[in-house]
Amino acid sequence: MPQQEDYLGTIPVGKLGIIALESSKGIAKKVDDYIVDWREARNHEHTETIHFNEYKKDSYLINSTCPRFGTGEAKGVIRQSVRGDDLYILVDVTNYSLTYTVCGHENHMSPDDHFADLKRVIGAVNGKARRITVIMPFLYESRQHKRSARESLDCAFALQELVNMGVDSIITFDAHDPRVQNAIPLKTFENVLPTYQFIKALLRNVPDLIMDNQHMMVISPDEGAMGRAVYFGNIMGADVGMFYKRRDYTTIVNGRNPIVAHEFLGSDVEGKDVIIIDDMISSGESMLDTAKELKKRKAKRIFICSTFGLFTNGFAKFDAAYEEGLIDKVITTNLIYQSEELLSRPYYVSADMSKYIALLIDTLNHDGSISNLLNPSDRIRQCIEKYNNKQTI
Repeated sequence: MPQQEDYLGTIPVGKLGIIALESSKGIAKKVDDYIVDWREARNHEHTETIHFNEYKKDSYLINSTCPRFGTGEAKGVIRQSVRGDDLYILVDVTNYSLTYTVCGHENHMSPDDHFADLKRVIGAVNGKARRITVIMPFLYESRQHKRSARESLDCAFALQELVNMGVDSIITFDAHDPRVQNAIPLKTFENVLPTYQFIKALLRNVPDLIMDNQHMMVISPDEGAMGRAVYFGNIMGADVGMFYKRRDYTTIVNGRNPIVAHEFLGSDVEGKDVIIIDDMISSGESMLDTAKELKKRKAKRIFICSTFGLFTNGFAKFDAAYEEGLIDKVITTNLIYQSEELLSRPYYVSADMSKYIALLIDTLNHDGSISNLLNPSDRIRQCIEKYNNKQTI
């Protein structure tokens, strides 16, 4: 059961319902199992009252689907009643493993397809739910969060579209730039960081870490990730450093200005273990270039922590970097699709977020505060203390 259940003194907002789009069914099953076990173990004095109707169930997953026609068009279908439910809809817009047929041709689902299915499911609910919360770990179009020329503002527009359809709250993880929430100032937007899960995964898989500023540093691969690195370093009591990218702004290659050099700002890394932290690994070039630069400066071991492991260019460069001794571990979360190819890598560690999501849902269903969950500094310090005392984490 969760360690803190202060929220149990409140009445649930409504009957709990979890809608998992096809893209998120794996992690949703784990989330559902946690909540079922917790509620089955509780002896709540009010569970027999009408306010706790269907509080304990074998599953909170709602039977839903998005079937497609031969043209590739689709519809959202809810196969059971959701009237009065407190609904939580999970979607992974980056799950490229799913396919559908368009006039006999196989087509892999894109983020646009997943977002369209999300809207279809919301449309199928048809205003019957008491409250709708969308849990979208990788925020749709989050890299197109600001306008710098005559171009679309996709992320802000998508958020407005969701709230106009009746969504009350949006929960995302490690948003590329959380300031995009200003597009929906009257609705709830929660940006959750997986710092605790990173540290726990690291301590479980590296037996001889010393977490202090004499033996460890946290490095941001660019100026955009500096906030994450500062928070991570302060929690661990480690020094922080940053690389910034010097680009050739006279040339555009594959839609961006090529990097000329990586410049380092920070104290000496020689002999120290280093954690490189960022929100996502796309091609991975920035992370690996940073690792090379750190090895040139005689860093000891290098661990890469990233919320989303997209690996859009495959794993060959990471395999080579591991063989060369540039990197020791790569840690990403299971918030998005993980291929068997990725999970089989000897250097890869998965940080499981299902229990955290279950705790968020269970707390919010009771209309409880999630402030402690969004700021896990106490739990991180307890975790590090256990590690230092050779206790099981």
